Amino acid sequence: MANLLNLLISGLATGAIYALVAIGFTLLWQTSQTINFAQGEFVMMPAFFILAALHAGVPFWLSIIFGVLISLLLLGLVFKKALVDPMLKHGVLPIAIATMALSIGMKESVKEFFTAEAEPFPSLIPAGNVNIFGVEVSLQSIGVLVLAIVAVTALNLLLNRTSVGHQMQAAAQNPTVARIIGVPVERMILYTFLINAGLVALASVLITPIYLAKFSSGEVLGLAAFIAAIVGGFNQVRGAIVGGLLLGVIDNLGAAYISTQYRGAIPLFLLIVVILFRPQGLLGRAEERTV
Repeated sequence: MANLLNLLISGLATGAIYALVAIGFTLLWQTSQTINFAQGEFVMMPAFFILAALHAGVPFWLSIIFGVLISLLLLGLVFKKALVDPMLKHGVLPIAIATMALSIGMKESVKEFFTAEAEPFPSLIPAGNVNIFGVEVSLQSIGVLVLAIVAVTALNLLLNRTSVGHQMQAAAQNPTVARIIGVPVERMILYTFLINAGLVALASVLITPIYLAKFSSGEVLGLAAFIAAIVGGFNQVRGAIVGGLLLGVIDNLGAAYISTQYRGAIPLFLLIVVILFRPQGLLGRAEERTV
């Protein structure tokens, strides 16, 4: 029982990180029909921004602020203006290909100009365990889960309780009508890209102390988050949350009770099952397209 509780909490913590990254996939798709196949590398990069500041002698907290600001600039503003906007008029496929190329370029740049070796990364959350119902649970897992919940709650409040959030939703649902009623659609889309950059920066700070900073770390995380977004429903933020948490728990339990050798196959199996029986995702809306 104690082992099961540990597995569930650590799985939820991992799944919460998947959910943060999957929400970014969903937001970009809803507002600009952008599928960012460099999303995993977007999680990898902020850790190296922070490490660069740390190596220059900047204190840890200031390094985090520096890393987040650089992420907002490069992974939010520059990504939208320099890559997505010029490619968007050509359709979804060119953007997908361009982000695949960006993913390769980011990995090779880190490998060439920073390091090809895994680097340790300081943690926001102190090491140790906390007692829950008589079971010793990792404080890091609890901390990751709590911070992710706070971030998702803040995002939901922004989207559902503020004027900016309502305008963002209007721009995502029907940009033409939104423009007619005076919504600055382009600015709302830019806000979405900045939110995505903030989410991947947070995910980077939370996951890198566990798996170390390395140029290849985004590959598995990006794939897992993409699967989570599809499983939950690519057109629903709440679907991305559910998909991420579900994937994290199933991945952890599968590795513990089935086999670690098949750990990589479990998310793919879940993806195939969902696509076969509910292609719009667990919480997604079915979309009809005319030909």
